[in-house]
Amino acid sequence: MKRHYIPVTADVPGISEATRSFLRKVIRTALTAQGVDFPCEVDVLITGDAGIHAINLDMRGVDRPTDVLSFPEFELTPGQLPGAEDADPGTGYVPLGDMVISMERVKAQAKEYGHSNRRELAYLAVHSVLHLLGYDHMDEGAQKAQMRGREEAIMSQLGLER
Repeated sequence: MKRHYIPVTADVPGISEATRSFLRKVIRTALTAQGVDFPCEVDVLITGDAGIHAINLDMRGVDRPTDVLSFPEFELTPGQLPGAEDADPGTGYVPLGDMVISMERVKAQAKEYGHSNRRELAYLAVHSVLHLLGYDHMDEGAQKAQMRGREEAIMSQLGLER
């Protein structure tokens, strides 16, 4: 089977190939854990607070930086997946969407929560994959609990539990 296509670009300095490879591994693990067994594409941008602030304002009308933004290609609900018929005929990949991560937020939140930058980066990537697959946490009830449960299970698979 063709592997997922996960280009990781950065518009801030200091993002190593090891960090990019780690992110691809995290995203592949999250996709597999969610039953995505067809080749798909997830585009990742690593930026800083200024970059994510501009995107947040432009795309969502929210005038502040955030840690991660997710832009799903499909309107899914948890457990629902796009099909092979949704693949781009030119590439053969199903485009799941885009994620944008602020490395400044990664570092600040890792320090705040007392864990490594690596764990925080993984958590934000897993969180974003779940958004791309229809999960949400805007309510404080069942949806949020369902999303947190999946995040914890995937982080545990990665050996990065709290």
